[in-house]
Amino acid sequence: QVQLVESGGGSVQAGRSLRLFCAASGRAFSRITMGWFRQASGKAREFVAALFWTGASTHYTDSVQGRFTISRDNAKNTVYLQMNSLKPGDTAVYYCAANYLGGITDPAPEYDYWGQGTQVTVSA
Repeated sequence: QVQLVESGGGSVQAGRSLRLFCAASGRAFSRITMGWFRQASGKAREFVAALFWTGASTHYTDSVQGRFTISRDNAKNTVYLQMNSLKPGDTAVYYCAANYLGGITDPAPEYDYWGQGTQVTVSA
């Protein structure tokens, strides 16, 4: 079992930055590929970013490439999502998810554990 707790969401103006945190507990964190997903109101959940469990590679959706950075600190069992140059279109509930020994392009159903989500609201 892996428990995930997100934090760091909030309301900001366009162009500003936020950093999301996902604290993990339970199973071997160092062998878990971590992902961030988001779901805007009335829309389907979408992939945002993933970080391979070895830390060797990352994957981003096109709309956040160059603006968002996913990283992890295995000593703290924490994964981060640094979000810069935020846009109103980034407004959503953001979820972190864990995929034991998973690949960075695995779809959402491959992720085994999910956090409760944190709201990010970007105003124009």
